[in-house]
Amino acid sequence: MARSTTPDLNIMVKAAEKAARSLLRDFGEVENLQVSVKGPADFVSAADKRSEEIIHDTLRQARPSYSFLMEESGAVAGEDSEHTWVIDPLDGTFNFLHGLPHWCISIALVGPKGVQAGVIYDPIKDDLFTAERGGGAFHKRQRLRVSGRNHFGVSAIATGCPGRALQKHGAKFNREYVAVQNTGASLRRFGAAALDLAYVAAGRYDGFWERHLGAWDIAAGILLVKEAGGYATDIDTINADPLKTGAVVAANGEIYEDLKKIVKDA
Repeated sequence: MARSTTPDLNIMVKAAEKAARSLLRDFGEVENLQVSVKGPADFVSAADKRSEEIIHDTLRQARPSYSFLMEESGAVAGEDSEHTWVIDPLDGTFNFLHGLPHWCISIALVGPKGVQAGVIYDPIKDDLFTAERGGGAFHKRQRLRVSGRNHFGVSAIATGCPGRALQKHGAKFNREYVAVQNTGASLRRFGAAALDLAYVAAGRYDGFWERHLGAWDIAAGILLVKEAGGYATDIDTINADPLKTGAVVAANGEIYEDLKKIVKDA
């Protein structure tokens, strides 16, 4: 039986695939620009903005009243303030900038009850992750479930360092990193938070934590993890919204509580 999807999710997938075609063309030019004195930074910034414009225009045409929250352009209020598209047009910009084939597009729809639909698309690998509230999480047409690994010695845990906030928050990150590493877990830092969360949902990673993120980095991924049977919450405060705090810990049910405590107490 074919999977049933809502019109909103179909629109999100269409927007992601359309933007992906533009990003793939631009990614093909990055290697040539690496040898220039100036480098490809300005080119990649333009590619990021083009992707966002494509996604924005596609979604606005389909749902003209919805609001937007976008990494590059910020918040754009619509007549319908209860529905907001949350968009990261290029998550993993640094990877893209250096010609590393690990980056994605992330689109979420936030409604009155929270994130109701999410799409994360990695065009290089043709990895399409989708989720709808109460409808499950999928990789293409395959239902996703978080892993069942139940101790850190065999776990793969992903994270990301603070980036621009490293000077201010680097010491805290280092303590967290060492604390998790001391559990025996195998740590990974691939530089794209949205894909890290998608990989937790797919059971490729067993857990993930990171601070200082934008809502566009994590909105779709949090829904994916939850719909795949995992947990995704704020690191520090019970019932706090990680879309507002920017601090998220996600994992399967076997290690979630331990991972959260280790990171929080570090």
